[in-house]
Amino acid sequence: MTSMHVKKGDMVIILSGDDKGKTGRVLKAFPSEKKVIVEGLNTVKKHVRPRKEGQKGQVVDQAMPMHASKVMKADQVKAKKAKA
Repeated sequence: MTSMHVKKGDMVIILSGDDKGKTGRVLKAFPSEKKVIVEGLNTVKKHVRPRKEGQKGQVVDQAMPMHASKVMKADQVKAKKAKA
């Protein structure tokens, strides 16, 4: 099993991409794929079809996994800023 520098529950900051600079909590980690899901970030709109008769379809925001190298623990960022 491979290990990663972040785990479930850690506060992280996004280093690159559309959500660069934003912070969030890691909801789920996938060490074998080296990916994490961050709460409220890296979301996509997913169209969900109705499952029962009379139920309406809807569009939901779903958080997608991102590579663990694109995130850094928030306390490490604070420590770097304190040294500078």
